Amino acid sequence: MNFNNGSIPYNEGSGDEHSMCELDSRNVSSEDEINLNNHPEPQASTSESRNQEDDEYIFDVLSADELVEFMLAEINQVNEIMKLPTTMVRILLNHFNWDKAKLLERFYDTDQEQLFREAHVVSPFITNKATGQPQLGGVEQCEICLTEQPSSAMSGLACGHRFCSDCWSGYLTTRVMEDGVGCTISCAAHGCDILVDDETVLRLVTEPRVLARYQRLITDTFVQCNRRLCWCPSPDCGRAVLVAYPDARPVLCSCGHRFCFACGDLWHEPVRCHLLKRWRKKCDDDSETFNWLSANTKECPKCKVTIEKDGGCNHMICKNQSCRADFCWVCLGPWEPHGSSWYSCNRFDEAEARAARDAQELSRAALNRYLFYFNRFINHSQSLRFESRLYASVQQKMEEMQQHNMSWIEVQFLKKAVDVLCSCRQTLMYTYVFAYYLQKNNQSTIFEENQKDLERCTELLSEYLERDITQQLLADIKQTVQDKYRYCENRRKVLLGHVLEGYERDWWVYSEQ
Repeated sequence: MNFNNGSIPYNEGSGDEHSMCELDSRNVSSEDEINLNNHPEPQASTSESRNQEDDEYIFDVLSADELVEFMLAEINQVNEIMKLPTTMVRILLNHFNWDKAKLLERFYDTDQEQLFREAHVVSPFITNKATGQPQLGGVEQCEICLTEQPSSAMSGLACGHRFCSDCWSGYLTTRVMEDGVGCTISCAAHGCDILVDDETVLRLVTEPRVLARYQRLITDTFVQCNRRLCWCPSPDCGRAVLVAYPDARPVLCSCGHRFCFACGDLWHEPVRCHLLKRWRKKCDDDSETFNWLSANTKECPKCKVTIEKDGGCNHMICKNQSCRADFCWVCLGPWEPHGSSWYSCNRFDEAEARAARDAQELSRAALNRYLFYFNRFINHSQSLRFESRLYASVQQKMEEMQQHNMSWIEVQFLKKAVDVLCSCRQTLMYTYVFAYYLQKNNQSTIFEENQKDLERCTELLSEYLERDITQQLLADIKQTVQDKYRYCENRRKVLLGHVLEGYERDWWVYSEQ
């Protein structure tokens, strides 16, 4: 069984093509061959990224070639015990979602013939059936096109059904290209459920685009079935993440995309995956137009002029010269008390909702409650996008500082400040999903206080980086920025630490609305 690293493109039509496997040994030199039995599992040294921060949650980022090597290593590890044809082992592993322990337990503890029937393969221990290989001499009739062909032009599976090469090629091409089927292509004979093995596909299909598509389908199924693997959700990335054990933890792809391994969404601490899924569905079910208007436009609380936000800072000043109101974009209240420790802009007033008496008022209260949390969720999401642009303006400031006898290392505190600001925005965004489903208790009150503290210091950091950094002396900027982002970083850790403790001690109770 030969694997040629240069014969078959892995991605159809892409400029960066990878190769996978080919079972035809023609035109393959000994230097190009890969021994199927000598593929170790990818080591950490060859991986593109490894996380060392989140409680040693170890993971590797695998390229297309490394992913194929890992799949072969999994097959070889099982085949050292089972001693079966390699392509059959791949089908059996796929049948058990690449759970090696479950396959081996079933193989040795139960009826093996039943196992092969369930996996839709012919038992290799049965010798009285047709092998499906070409016979020497003679003529056979193809069961599809009904033409007589030399036996050497006929091919089949271990089930005994034989067809001419052209019919096989057309059938397999249709299944791969039109039906998008890779691992579960069954025999072309009507009513036969025996699966076509990789050797047969790669021997009978000659078009490179079809082979590339088939190999991509095989790899996709391997990743989707393996609980320790997932594709990076970033568009056009093409890498997979391999973890030591599956869990809802953050992983960082080498393309820079950080996401939750369990659900594939952006890392959404402190909210759990199932609640975020419910939130996404709820948001999708509402009117998109209403959501956009609610999230992007508001009226000035003083002069009622419609305004649209164009920056990350929530401290708004009305541009109407006759108004010049100074207010908060989130709650539309005066901005002045937002810096006070007693003021709460982040807490929904449950007492007002409980005061509703009839069904209409309750429905309106439920809608208002949703909009309260939705507005804050989408506002931090929007601020996060705006503040990502700060890197460009900060880069200019860093270059300016370097012209005033500051080294490259000395000015990195500005980039660190934007990194912390974006992390705080992302955390705050998901705290409102968490808070929406959270039932009130003493611990939820503490959570809201921590949320308020983080929100307040995040706004201060955001406002300073956007407005005040250009108005202050270079000598004073570094200390001020470091003080602000370190405090934000600390408040974020306090909030997340409290939520994690609540998960461990079962403090959090969720509403079922």
